[in-house]
Amino acid sequence: MNRATAGRYGGKAAGVIFGAALLLTGFPADRLSAQDVQRGKVVYDKWCMGCHGETGLGDGPAAKFMLPPPRDFTGAKYQIRTTASGELPADADIERVVAEGMPGTAMPEWKSKLSGAEQKDVVAYVKSLSTFFEGAQPPAVVAFGKAPGGGADAIADGGKTFEKLECFKCHGMSGRGNGKSSPTLKDDWDFPIRAANLSQNWNFNGGGAVEDIYRRMRTGLDGTPMPSFSDALDAKVITDEQLWHVAQYVRSLSPEESPPAVREVIRAAPVAQGAALPAGPDDSTWSRAEPSFIPMVGQIIAKPRWFAPSVTGIWVQSMHDGNKLAVRVSWDDGSKSPDPAWDEWMARLVKSVTDADGALTPAQGPDRFWVQFPKRVTDEAERPYFLGGNTRRPVYLWRWASTPDASEEGTGTGLGRFAALSGASEMTHAASFTDGRWHVQFTRALVPADTTASPTFGVGRAIPIAFFAGDGSNGETGARGAVSAWYAIYLDVPTPPTVYVMPLVAVLLTAGLGLVVVWRAQQQNRKS
Repeated sequence: MNRATAGRYGGKAAGVIFGAALLLTGFPADRLSAQDVQRGKVVYDKWCMGCHGETGLGDGPAAKFMLPPPRDFTGAKYQIRTTASGELPADADIERVVAEGMPGTAMPEWKSKLSGAEQKDVVAYVKSLSTFFEGAQPPAVVAFGKAPGGGADAIADGGKTFEKLECFKCHGMSGRGNGKSSPTLKDDWDFPIRAANLSQNWNFNGGGAVEDIYRRMRTGLDGTPMPSFSDALDAKVITDEQLWHVAQYVRSLSPEESPPAVREVIRAAPVAQGAALPAGPDDSTWSRAEPSFIPMVGQIIAKPRWFAPSVTGIWVQSMHDGNKLAVRVSWDDGSKSPDPAWDEWMARLVKSVTDADGALTPAQGPDRFWVQFPKRVTDEAERPYFLGGNTRRPVYLWRWASTPDASEEGTGTGLGRFAALSGASEMTHAASFTDGRWHVQFTRALVPADTTASPTFGVGRAIPIAFFAGDGSNGETGARGAVSAWYAIYLDVPTPPTVYVMPLVAVLLTAGLGLVVVWRAQQQNRKS
């Protein structure tokens, strides 16, 4: 938000960009009193107008930063409903969105900020912004039924129906939103829109449970390319049970724990004695390393800011052998940038996101990833500035780009201020891109040749670590991208061999003593 906008709305809606994106879906047909509407206007003006605009057109001062953009309430097209495609939503649908928000968008939850009465009042006001609600009768709610039993067979059947319905054309075969049609998708207002990443159900609009997914397939997402499959049921192309199985299959693509737990410490496990570190990011050895989920958010502090990152989370694994440290980072990306297939997306993006910090570059750039550490690892609680450090507290950086596939290590004193280390790099990397997912492995000696230029990674201590990701097919160049907070990576101390040997020795000694006791008892019996 620029200063003019901040001055206009002040403390009423701190973080308007994220906090005031109220009601990206719509509201039901129901007669409410003028008093309800007037009270709702007070709530709307305070919390919603900054994004949705004075008349509900979705043109508030914060809207230009957002993708997807805030809902235009005047057209009465709403995504999350329990009513049929093209119908107005029921009251319960809208109240749920107001209370719970819209994951994957700037629309937050409001149950912690607004009372139940305030939520109902603002619903009344938003409905008053569209003529489609005038005199409309409450719509019928679709009868959804209950989910059949799940299990491996149901999931396998759902996968077959997923292919039969050609869901992969948008969502991709692995569901990561990287289907061939995904770069061409747009909503009814000509804004670019991403196919949902089905492996991240915590970001699903309307909820990520099996029942939520089934409802979205039955009703569709009006205003978006996501259709309703109720017609396929009516035409007996598929059965209701098969559609439930698709919902179960889609849910299986995400981790069982959803959203994934976020832990402060990434554990770098020691490899077995005599074993080698993974040779690359696709080495099967990585299956033995615990993955840690790190959430990412748009870089909205240093100009040029970015409010629409495509990378919203990464997975990090790490191992060491007492001499070297290997770190593997993995994240979903619809394209290996630059990719000509995404030129259409970029052209639409440039027209849609009117960034106040400068126009976007129409040409795609490479995908990028940075890993940063303090330049000096100490026991002090204070860490460098997480956006690349500063001159007082610089950071040590690993930087990688996809085109050309190259990496470098150096010192950062702020975003865009990087000095490569002199001489040959001690850090090496290997990268792979498969079915909409990047895996990049960085490897470096625990003790560098020049300890004044880069830090020593000590075993048995926590080392601060932070990340930056940029999607070159999403306008993310320079400082535009996604960032994390500081976390820590802890290099586990190898277990001494005596830990395994001593219990065996104890067992053998105990067994030996037992044999001696038995032998003596037998001797005594013979003498008697």
